[in-house]
Amino acid sequence: MAGILVYFTDLGVGVLTVYLSITHRTHTKKSGCQYIGTFCSMIGQFVPIGQLENATMINWEELKHIHVIRKLEAILAQWFHTDIFFVDERGQVRNYDPLDRQREFKNPLTANLLPKDRGREWVLKSIAEANEKIFKSDQPHLSIPGPAGVENIVVSRISVDQDFLGSVCAYSYIDAQITDDQKSQARAAVEAAGMDGELFDAALSRLKVLSPGEKRYFYALVDLVAQEIVTFHTEISKREERINALNNQLGNRYSYDSMIGKSKPMQELYSMLDKIRNSESTVLVQGENGTGKELIARAIHYNSPRKESQFVTVNCSAFNENLLDSELFGHVKGAFTGAIKDKKGLFEVADRGTLFLDEIGDMSPTMQVKLLRVLQEGTFTYVGGTEQRKVDVRVVAATNRDLKEMIEMGTFREDLYYRINVINLVVPPLRDRKEDIPILVDHFVSRGCKEKSLPMKSFAKRAMEKIFDYTWPGNIRELENEMERVLVLSGDEVRVSVDLLSQRIRDFGEQSKVQGVRVAGKLKDALEELEKTMIREGLRRTNWNKSRLAKELGISRAGLIMKVEKYGLDKRKLARPGAGEAA
Repeated sequence: MAGILVYFTDLGVGVLTVYLSITHRTHTKKSGCQYIGTFCSMIGQFVPIGQLENATMINWEELKHIHVIRKLEAILAQWFHTDIFFVDERGQVRNYDPLDRQREFKNPLTANLLPKDRGREWVLKSIAEANEKIFKSDQPHLSIPGPAGVENIVVSRISVDQDFLGSVCAYSYIDAQITDDQKSQARAAVEAAGMDGELFDAALSRLKVLSPGEKRYFYALVDLVAQEIVTFHTEISKREERINALNNQLGNRYSYDSMIGKSKPMQELYSMLDKIRNSESTVLVQGENGTGKELIARAIHYNSPRKESQFVTVNCSAFNENLLDSELFGHVKGAFTGAIKDKKGLFEVADRGTLFLDEIGDMSPTMQVKLLRVLQEGTFTYVGGTEQRKVDVRVVAATNRDLKEMIEMGTFREDLYYRINVINLVVPPLRDRKEDIPILVDHFVSRGCKEKSLPMKSFAKRAMEKIFDYTWPGNIRELENEMERVLVLSGDEVRVSVDLLSQRIRDFGEQSKVQGVRVAGKLKDALEELEKTMIREGLRRTNWNKSRLAKELGISRAGLIMKVEKYGLDKRKLARPGAGEAA
């Protein structure tokens, strides 16, 4: 019998704990995994099975990138001519795709049976049965007969804290000479299933008979693959728990009002916004185009004591000097041609609220003087008027220009700079907060799919790599536009391939992969130069995450640290002016 404990939360139905107890009776045929599967199918309309799997199970896709596991598979293939299959707790093989016709099988029987529909059914059924038997057993591994009855499968248990997560199956081997009667029976079964008996015999004859000593080594290696999977899963789980704990301690969050990001620069920005939320001081927001400066201005206003009053925006570069004067301060009737009545300026409209002056660096010197007076005294006059008017306005200014350099050039007033720069906020460009890209992509795609009534999209691994590697000179605005383009081009397709990305993103970095590589001189020097370049660019791409880069490069973390020291690629050294060129 299976007992299921379900909790209902205000966020919906969630399966928080699944407690399973099975009475081993002679008539019981369903395993615990099957009970869970049945239960999941019953509540599938409320909780997608994928959510349960992601919460508790192994990330099978990542296993093929683990160097140790790949090495063990290669050893098993070379010495024992066997193929390794990763099987989840439901008996499904996770590292085999029937549509992948390019895969080369190392075992003669695997190569003979799996490409055929009936043979594939045989093998996968036997693997599922092996998985079921190791689940019910308390042994670390078992050897059971294969689908043809003459070969054997070794299955090794994957379990963490006594929780069964799946198995590693090695197919196939023989431990004794096959008799003529056994061959005849196996061939008859193969031919009865509509397959070629002669080809089966040829494959069977190529299997090596393992001696008792070889079998011990064979079993030990298969067990070692299972142990490495457990180690990987455990380390990842502990790392994620540690990260979550640190995030909770630090009060990290993914968003602040309409801003999204969990990177360190964004966390520092959120912290600064929290500190100034009760302030009335003028704020200067600096950052490149498309970084979201207006979103920050809105966040400042709607978290301030002025949130119940008007938030007014004006782009200073959108008007010439005369029009901007009228737009900001208003005008009286007859002040100029077309002034047929009095008009309030935006400063008056924003009274007791916040005025956001975007692109303040494009303001003319004359307008800078008038703005400085309002900021200092809170008074102004209409264009063409004489009466002074008083307002209470908080100003938030923004620019993508270097105002200090403009001061030195004489194009921006120094006294105005110090007046608006009471609190300075610098918005990081997207290339400096690349860990936020997946979150932003998910946000834009989710929002777009909802607005356009499209199925939720997922990106192919290569497509996400290209998105991550691109420098995004247009920052978040460019990323948002690219995601909208992808949604339009993908239509009802659920999977977004790299071909749907803009050509500039697809082509980015392709030419640089070979630029500067030596084609003359000593091979050792050329290889070291290439190694140094790969490590330097990899460190920048992964934001100096050495563990991640070591995994990408297929070397140990200690080995990577030694090479970083050897080539002088320490982050602090590269951050010094001119260090990048010197490196």
